[in-house]
Amino acid sequence: MSIELRKISKGDLKKISEWRMMPEVSKYMYTDPILTMDDQLKWYEKINNDKRCLYWKIVIDDDAIGVLSLNNIDYTNSRCVWAYYIGNISYMGRGIATTLECNIYNYVFNKLNLNKLCCEVFEFNDKVISIHKKFGSEVEGILKSHIIKNNIKYNVVVMGILKSKWEKIKKNYKYEKIYIE
Repeated sequence: MSIELRKISKGDLKKISEWRMMPEVSKYMYTDPILTMDDQLKWYEKINNDKRCLYWKIVIDDDAIGVLSLNNIDYTNSRCVWAYYIGNISYMGRGIATTLECNIYNYVFNKLNLNKLCCEVFEFNDKVISIHKKFGSEVEGILKSHIIKNNIKYNVVVMGILKSKWEKIKKNYKYEKIYIE
């Protein structure tokens, strides 16, 4: 299985909007959008003009299956936030997380030369919290009643890993190095 991260193109927008509106995906995101192609084009222009973010489609054997992003890239404070989702649900549970997690850590700490990588996860998403913990991220706090969706208040777990920790533990993980465009 060959995994790559390729820059998003306009031709990807229809598929990305379909994924983003899937209940299996939006369940774990802060919003439940109803997207139009106009919305997608505006979003595409925004992310391509914002130096504080990077977006890629996750590609396995030439099949686009999801999206991975870095946001709030802050060179002054040497940190950023990351997130990803798998839109093609037939790829869920196939061990892709190990490859994505380890490679994005290397990218952020070595290519971007940042000191900290952060993420936010709904508290009910035990699986993703445990995956991040497995690769060295630590819980830094809980944001209580932070997101309201469908009149339900959700807590959000804030997690992070420092470059110094990743450098100490990365040898403990076996993962395929991937191409990141």
